[in-house]
Amino acid sequence: MHSTLQSQIDSGNATIGVIGLGYVGLPLASAMHSGGFRVLGFDVDPSKIESLASGRNYLKHLGQEMTATLAASVRFEATTSFDRLSEPDVIIVCLPTPLGAHREPDLSYVIDAGRRIGTKLRRGQLIVLESTTYPGTTRDEFLPAMQEAAKIAGGEPLQCGKDFFVAYSPEREDPGRQSHSTKTIPKLVGGLDDAATELAVRMYRRAVEQVIPVRSAEVAEAAKLLENIFRSVNIAMANEMKMILDPMGIDVWEVIQAASTKPFGFMPFYPGPGLGGHCIPIDPFYLTWKAKEIGRPTKFIELAGEINTSMPHYVMGKVTDALNLHGKAVRGSKVLVLGLAYKPNVDDIRESPSFELIELLRDHGAIVEYSDPHVPRTHPMRKHDLQMHSVELTASSIKSFDALLVATNHDAFDYSMVAEHARLVIDTRNVLHAFEATMGSRLVKA
Repeated sequence: MHSTLQSQIDSGNATIGVIGLGYVGLPLASAMHSGGFRVLGFDVDPSKIESLASGRNYLKHLGQEMTATLAASVRFEATTSFDRLSEPDVIIVCLPTPLGAHREPDLSYVIDAGRRIGTKLRRGQLIVLESTTYPGTTRDEFLPAMQEAAKIAGGEPLQCGKDFFVAYSPEREDPGRQSHSTKTIPKLVGGLDDAATELAVRMYRRAVEQVIPVRSAEVAEAAKLLENIFRSVNIAMANEMKMILDPMGIDVWEVIQAASTKPFGFMPFYPGPGLGGHCIPIDPFYLTWKAKEIGRPTKFIELAGEINTSMPHYVMGKVTDALNLHGKAVRGSKVLVLGLAYKPNVDDIRESPSFELIELLRDHGAIVEYSDPHVPRTHPMRKHDLQMHSVELTASSIKSFDALLVATNHDAFDYSMVAEHARLVIDTRNVLHAFEATMGSRLVKA
């Protein structure tokens, strides 16, 4: 089985299945297609399948050219029929791994995918998990889910490492980043055995410029967590510095700029209203949960998580104080939140702190609207259903609000217009620093 699959991969004749055509799966499917493979995409959302068939991209930052190319190709197809999972020679799982109500790992999407694969599992398949998770998930959770489903389905008993192969390769997508793409971001690969690692490396090397094999799936799983916990901890430090320096009358943004002049031993991280995206707000809790299983404390990582998750409440306090200084209570005040996406210049709203900020403002009695050119309306999510539409940012609309809260620093916003017409701005991203002198007390940094 190994040599046959290796030959299919090396010749480009293997069919690659991608489960989950979202922020990770869609660009990966495109990269695999560009690498010469036939690609079969799977998703439970029929609207995505319809969009791809017509060449429309539902992820704006990826552009129309990507989906137009896929739609026009005989080597790409997307489907909601998971009964076709026996067709691909390689199946890559790109599904979310959110947190539960008590910040415990929610592997339900991954386990469900494993079970679906197991019911159609056949000899000569390579299965790769890309979802971010704690060390041991691929071996101890994902593989058993496949094997149990295969057993229930009554197929021929198959042996992992001989009849089929399983590996882990963490996704490293950063929506909106122009400097790197799926093709140019180095890929880590760790299999459950050497054969799986070799096959996965060969497969990814047809689509990704640099592929780095590691000793095991567990090493790859832990590396992904370390990458994002590193960022979480350093962002927490920047947030804590902001909360310490502000009462001293010291601008944390100036401090970071000054420290950044050191050519070694320092890397700038910036404060904000809270963490967003699928990785940084979630990954630390995956490791802390796993650490408890082996009886090891993670005080440092947990403290960083506490600081970062508290930031929307800190910002809410700054809004309250700013309105009070202008003779207004939060209750009854009209507040416009600038930016619903979690990062600038994209439509990605996953785990965006703007949602919590809007709900906190509402809870305090404010009349809240939002403006985001990349997110014209909200839709129901796991945690939120705001049922809101974006407000166009104009001089007249700005004047109609008691306060503007800058949550996301989109380039599309006209900050000079904001500075000229806003009654009050609470700026969490330092985008109005050039207007401090002219705005005076109308500008509050948070």
